[in-house]
Amino acid sequence: MKQYQRILQNSGISEAFRKKTFENFEPVNPKAELAKKMAMEYVRKFEQLRKEKYNSIAFLGQVGAGKTHLSIAIANELMKQGVGVLYMQYREAIIHLKQNILDEIYYQDEIGRYKMASVLLVDDLYKGKVTDADLNIMFEIINYRYLKGLPIIVSSEYTIDKLLEFDEAIGSRILEMCRGRIVEFEGIELNYRLRA
Repeated sequence: MKQYQRILQNSGISEAFRKKTFENFEPVNPKAELAKKMAMEYVRKFEQLRKEKYNSIAFLGQVGAGKTHLSIAIANELMKQGVGVLYMQYREAIIHLKQNILDEIYYQDEIGRYKMASVLLVDDLYKGKVTDADLNIMFEIINYRYLKGLPIIVSSEYTIDKLLEFDEAIGSRILEMCRGRIVEFEGIELNYRLRA
């Protein structure tokens, strides 16, 4: 229990997000149902998967389709199993890292957390205006994890094609790490925020 509390505290996952579970994710169509099954299977097989080359998972595409919910549900379940997960809210984290880039020691310490976490959850990858500095920081994090075989959970409004178009070096690494576990949501009808 103490280990779980420590993992929770270090995760960066807010109290509200801790309430996002598989139980309260309601799939609205077969694609969402598939995504939920894939997420639950990922958690169930994680101890084996983490040793494999393709040990990550991604939820891409349509805004409001539940990508963050499923990503957080995975994180919550992994933490219950004693696996450390670090939550990286992309926009917020990138701004923070850029603001501290000139303080070499602090910057390396901060970026090191994202590079070396047991599991890194990158939420809303490339949200907002993206600069070359943003891409350089993300490449450093993703490339490190790619080379070390460290799992990532990714949510992004970008589809596979758009990720590759946006930055092929980062996109191709993410897609390779998530091979066999990528769900692309398409269609405004999936946006739960627009449903009455």
